[in-house]
Amino acid sequence: MSKKTNYSYIGIAFVILVFGIIFIPKIVDRISNDDVTRNESRSDFSKGSKTKLSDLAFIEINGEAKKVPPFSFINQDGETISNKDYEGKVYVIEFFFTTCPTICPRMNANLIQIQNTFKGFENFGVASFTINPDYDTPEILKAYATQYGVTNPNWHLMTGDKEAIYKLSNEGFNLYTAQEEDAVGGFEHSGNFALIDKNGFIRSRKDEFGNPIIYYKGIVSESEKVDDDGAPEEISALKEDIKKLLNE
Repeated sequence: MSKKTNYSYIGIAFVILVFGIIFIPKIVDRISNDDVTRNESRSDFSKGSKTKLSDLAFIEINGEAKKVPPFSFINQDGETISNKDYEGKVYVIEFFFTTCPTICPRMNANLIQIQNTFKGFENFGVASFTINPDYDTPEILKAYATQYGVTNPNWHLMTGDKEAIYKLSNEGFNLYTAQEEDAVGGFEHSGNFALIDKNGFIRSRKDEFGNPIIYYKGIVSESEKVDDDGAPEEISALKEDIKKLLNE
């Protein structure tokens, strides 16, 4: 082997030695401080972990996850709102009417509290459908929203074709609504809320037996603790579950 070749090897060895002395400690330090950029696959996994499903159940009908049926109505600002306007958002659904003298004021007071809890969350909303659209015009709904303190731009109080609203309630959500002359206020309806995830699926927590509770009681407030039958309020549970879906 020539002296020139020996000098080449010596030069290469010297460069490696210098690299090790200067750069390896810096690399070790960056790794120990978690300052090294991950490779693509690890980065993708990290992103995926942020969208990991929570423990909330999907409501299934005949083995298929129940999704919000398509709808299109007019809100308190005279705008046409459909289910597509809620895509990518977590939202709560209620059926009510503005002249309701019994449970609606309590339901909407609870929804206002929920609204204020999630103030600033652009991907949270509420969908309120009147079951008395003959009276509840956009102007009436606007005044009602102002009265209760609705400020979330994703909270739409909607009116429209009565038959379509009742079909959405009774068939789309299985939330009972009916016009009953003998009922107080002239209408009957459920006091429950439905919780919808960002992809339009109806979700809920499970009961002690592992079955979905499906809906959340909307009448009893957190401060009241229990209803007339001694059953615990579900507004606090609803808040916890909204947070879970926002993090999915």
